[in-house]
Amino acid sequence: MLTPLTGSRLVLLTISLSLGIFMNVLDASIANVAIPTIAGDLAVSADQGTWVITSFAVSQAIMLPITGWLARRFGEVRLFVLSTLLFTITSVLCGLAMNLSMLVFFRVLQGAVSGPMIPLSQSLLLANYSHEKKGLATGLWTMTAVVGPICGPILGGVITDNYTWSWIFYINLPIGIFSAVCTWLLLGKRETPTAKSPIDYVGLMLLTIGIGSLQILLDQGNDLDWFHSNFIVILAILSVVALSFLVIWELTEKHPVIDLSLFKQRNFTIGTIAITMGFMVYFGNVVILPLWLQTQMGYTPTWAGLAAAPVGILPFFLTPLVGLYMGRFDLRLIISLGFIAFAGTSFWQANFYTDVGYLEIIQPRFIQGLGLAFFFTPLIAVVISGMPPERMASALGLSNFFRILGGSFGTSLSVTLWDRREAFHHSRLVENVNAFNPISTQTVEQLQGIGFFDLKSFELLVRTVTNQAFMLATDDIFWLSGCIFIALLALTWLAKPPFSTIKIAGE
Repeated sequence: MLTPLTGSRLVLLTISLSLGIFMNVLDASIANVAIPTIAGDLAVSADQGTWVITSFAVSQAIMLPITGWLARRFGEVRLFVLSTLLFTITSVLCGLAMNLSMLVFFRVLQGAVSGPMIPLSQSLLLANYSHEKKGLATGLWTMTAVVGPICGPILGGVITDNYTWSWIFYINLPIGIFSAVCTWLLLGKRETPTAKSPIDYVGLMLLTIGIGSLQILLDQGNDLDWFHSNFIVILAILSVVALSFLVIWELTEKHPVIDLSLFKQRNFTIGTIAITMGFMVYFGNVVILPLWLQTQMGYTPTWAGLAAAPVGILPFFLTPLVGLYMGRFDLRLIISLGFIAFAGTSFWQANFYTDVGYLEIIQPRFIQGLGLAFFFTPLIAVVISGMPPERMASALGLSNFFRILGGSFGTSLSVTLWDRREAFHHSRLVENVNAFNPISTQTVEQLQGIGFFDLKSFELLVRTVTNQAFMLATDDIFWLSGCIFIALLALTWLAKPPFSTIKIAGE
């Protein structure tokens, strides 16, 4: 067993690994506020622009289950350094993309090579801290991961406004090179043992086909009119067949890529469902808010990022405290507080209107940070409670796999629902815009009185109706989110104590 690092070498290692995880987490959120700009620059719709987010998340999720096998085969240090370098290279390729197809392809590659970075950064950090300081290492790692949701929207907005969207990817170049080189210099001679072990190629192939087909279906379904399209029907058949065979195969495979037998554990099942559904709804809202602010409310990417960022402020300070003290309370109570914060702020945002001010927007976003602080860490503890030590890594990997998939599916579903609800509200509102409605004719007369004549007055009226329809659709998304969070709150109480705890600071 290697002796822990100390002094400046330990500080430098902590910085290099933290920058690796920061870069990875940042890339999952930095593109959110840039979607309208990217879509406009590449001449595609805003909902097609969200493929930039979903393609990254899905490929990252698919690679997570084989991270353990890759680490055993090549060593944790080599794998982390290689993943970081490839992530940096694919980031540059994303910035150089000339059209949406190229960008989505490079984002798929970027997500795939990024899969091992998050679990390995934590593993290497813990392995090189002394036993009594492992809690501190976990706290530093967690705080770095939490900073991403704060910096991502702000950096994405500022870069998009003042430079070009390509630079949201180029900024990874110096960070990635420093992280990879520094980690290799410090840990190159402290490589973990390697061994050849079998891998479930059939399961991996079925997983890739099934999840990939399902994600493409969700991304393109709205544009292709769903099951009226033969392409969507084929994708649906592929995903159902592949995922069905995957379940059968994994239940009988000796070395499954996804250990489905973990779902026999009650707390694992409840915790995984809650964290997947919770992240799906939360991340869907994270995408919709800046999209609505930029396309309908006239916000620049910078101000949209500043409006989205406050959600990460409270978790930055509270997450270490929650990890330290949650062992003293029933975790179901702590998680319930998180879901109450999520639900309450969702219902709060469901009352937004077209003249809502900036301060009114950021207030619920700030309070929603309580939900994040009381949500992730306690739910992870529920997921691994009662789990044998030898299955702990598999349990954490599988729950993380479903969490990332939830975020990707949430993005696609929320954008589709947003468009559908806008069309519904628009059709209802325009029914009242006619010559027989006194309010409609009075509005047209007032517009003509201030200089908007003939078609211009009707054009402005239709634009107002569209803006209001998107506002109502946004409120619908928030209202549905609140209802789902309430349902997840009830689900949480089906978990059975006692629970394991994860100490974030001190042991």
